[in-house]
Amino acid sequence: MSALAAPAAGRQRWAASDAEALNRLYAGRALDALADVLTDAVFGQVALVSSFGADSAVLLHMVSQICRDVPVLFVETGWLFAETLSYADDLAAHLRLSDVRWLKPDAAFLDAQDPKRLRWSYDPDGCCNLRKVQPLDLALGGFDLWISGRKSHQNRARATLSLFERDGARLKLNPLHDWTSADLTAYSAAHMLPPHPLVAGGYPSIGCSPCTSRVQPGEDPRAGRWRGWDKSECGIHKPSEDAEPVF
Repeated sequence: MSALAAPAAGRQRWAASDAEALNRLYAGRALDALADVLTDAVFGQVALVSSFGADSAVLLHMVSQICRDVPVLFVETGWLFAETLSYADDLAAHLRLSDVRWLKPDAAFLDAQDPKRLRWSYDPDGCCNLRKVQPLDLALGGFDLWISGRKSHQNRARATLSLFERDGARLKLNPLHDWTSADLTAYSAAHMLPPHPLVAGGYPSIGCSPCTSRVQPGEDPRAGRWRGWDKSECGIHKPSEDAEPVF
């Protein structure tokens, strides 16, 4: 990938202009971008962040066809469904992923900040920060770019997703940003990917067990996430520094 030189040492690794240049270079070529990010040293150290949720098999399969030893960061918050934990093990084995890293919140920190383990019930933002955002931020410290499975159709905050975006000093790649639900279903069927066991039971979007409920027919697929709260994101996906704010 010769159109973009590696950023010079001694400055913030990636700038807004780099993300813009990459979006122009890879316009309409998201899978080429994914392949280059995983194989070209110019991108630096790369990790894939996965929830092993309802749609996760698609991106994990794509990555496994290119580089099975890419680090896959999986945040085990302590509140995930047992089915998700089993699925993470089973899917990783099925795709022969060799470096899945289970991240967990620090137990002493939880004891200090959430001693009764009930913070999810009165402060879901704070709970997400303790159990998900902070462990992932710590794990991402050594990486220059991370790959996300977000899609623009998932909610209003994601509607303007681009292929590449800047995330502080790092870049983030969203190779499925313009995929629809139908695209995901077709890909999964074509490659016979094992589904998350909770999807058939009415869970089209799956997070932590206390904050995920079944979705009724006709509801938005993410209606079961933080039901009753004015909340649609866990906090690991911070708005791009260069994006327009979403109100």
